[in-house]
Amino acid sequence: MITINKKHIGFTAILNFFKKIIHSARTEAEPVKTQVKVYARSEHNISRAQISENALKVLYKLQKEGYSAYLVGGCVRDLLLGREPKDFDVVTDADPEQIRKVFRNCRLIGRRFRLAHVHFGREVIEVATFRGAAEDQNDKQMLNKEGRLLRDNVYGTIEEDVWRRDFTVNALYYNIKDFSVVDYVSGMADHQAATLRLIGDPETRFREDPVRMLRAVRFAVKLGFKLHPDCEKSMHEVADLLSSIPSARLYDESLKLFLSGYALQTFEMLRHYGLFQILFPTTENCLSTEDEGYPRLLLIKALENSDNRIAEGKTVTAYFLFAAFLWESVQVRAIEKISRGLVEFMAYQDAANEVIAKQVKSTALPRHITLAMREVWNLQPKFNARYGSKPSRLITHPRFRAAYDFYVLRAETGGADIEVAKWWAKYQDANETEQRKMTQPPRKSAGVKTGRKRTYRGKAKTKAPGAEV
Repeated sequence: MITINKKHIGFTAILNFFKKIIHSARTEAEPVKTQVKVYARSEHNISRAQISENALKVLYKLQKEGYSAYLVGGCVRDLLLGREPKDFDVVTDADPEQIRKVFRNCRLIGRRFRLAHVHFGREVIEVATFRGAAEDQNDKQMLNKEGRLLRDNVYGTIEEDVWRRDFTVNALYYNIKDFSVVDYVSGMADHQAATLRLIGDPETRFREDPVRMLRAVRFAVKLGFKLHPDCEKSMHEVADLLSSIPSARLYDESLKLFLSGYALQTFEMLRHYGLFQILFPTTENCLSTEDEGYPRLLLIKALENSDNRIAEGKTVTAYFLFAAFLWESVQVRAIEKISRGLVEFMAYQDAANEVIAKQVKSTALPRHITLAMREVWNLQPKFNARYGSKPSRLITHPRFRAAYDFYVLRAETGGADIEVAKWWAKYQDANETEQRKMTQPPRKSAGVKTGRKRTYRGKAKTKAPGAEV
C-alpha cells in the first residue's frame, strides 16, 4: 500500500506554479533566434586604422593564445557610423583567470560578473568573457518586490552572449580573425535604418534593468536614431520601475545623460516618457505648475548653454546644471519663508537644505556637488547689494564666477534684474578707481543744511556773581 503525503503534494504544486512563472519570464526574454549573418570586410566600412592600437594588441594576443576575440558593443556601432569610439570593449571565450595569465598588465574587477581590465598607461581595454544564456540559470531567476526580474551572470558562448545584450545595434561583433562583422539579431539592418530596438521582449528587458530606459533615451539622442514602437510602448508602461534603482546609480546615469552635449534633446525626451519626474521630482512639479513660464525658460537656457560649451570644447560643471534644475524649488520655498518673517539669507539657506535633502533620495548628488550648488544659490541675493564694500568682497568669493553666470542666466530668462546683471558685468571690467566710484552710494538731494545740535556733558555752567545780565 502506497501512502500519499498531502503536504508534499501541496508543496510540489506550489513549487511547480512558481517554476511556470519563472519559465514564462525566461521565454519572454528569449527572442526567436535567427540565422547568423556574417558581413565580410568588403561589406562594411570598419578599418583597423580606426581601432585603438592597444585594443588591437589585446585582440591579436588572445587570438595567438588560441582564444576567439571580438570587438563588441558601442565601439562597433560607432565605427560603422564613422565616429571615433570613446573606448573599445573586447569579448572572448577565455575566462577571467585565463585572460590574466595572458596579460601581465591585467586586473580583474567585479563580483557578480568578473571583468578583466588590461592597462596600457591611461588607456584601459575592458575584456569580458562570453555571458551565458538565461535558460542555464532558470532556477536562479526571481522577481523582487518592485517587479524587477533578477538574474545571475554565468559564462557561455558567443551564441548565448548575444541574447544578454540590450539593443540590436550594440550586439554586433567585429572578428579580428577575418575582419568580418558577425550579426545574430539583425543589428546591421537596424543600424542602417537608424532604429533602436531591444533584443527580446521590451517589457521583460526593462524589468531586468530599468536603467535600460535611460540608455534608450541617451542612445537615441546621441545617435539620432528613432526608438522602435515596441520599445516606446513598454517605456510608457513601466517607467515607474526606474524609482527602484539606487539613487547613486541614477546620479551616474544623470551625468551621462546631461553632460554629453545633447542635454536639451535628452531633457525633452525624458519628460516625454515620464522618466525625468523620477530623476528630479521637485523640478517636474514646478514645470507642471508653469510649463511654459520662467522655470522652463531657465532650464532650456541652461541646457542650451551646456550643449554649446561642450560643442566648443569647453568644460561644463555638473553642479551648475543641477543648480538650474532645482533653483525654482529653492526660490519658491525661500519666498514662503521670507513672507513668514525669516531673514532673506537664512530663508535661502533653509530652502536649499530642504530641496537637496529631498532630491538626494531620488538622485544621490555627492556632497561636493551639493555644497557648490548651495554656494551658487546663497550668493544670488547678494548681487543686489552694489554699494559700499560688499561688491568688492563678493567678487573675491571662490564661487563668484559661477554665481554671476547663474544670475545672468536668471536675468536673461526674466527671473532677475537685467540692469543689475549689466552693472556687475561693467564692475568686473573696471579698474580699482572706477570700481570705487561705482560703489559709492547716491548723494542726497541738496536742501537746507541743518546744524548739529550741540550738547554738553556734566553740570551746566552758572554766571559769576555780579556778571551782566
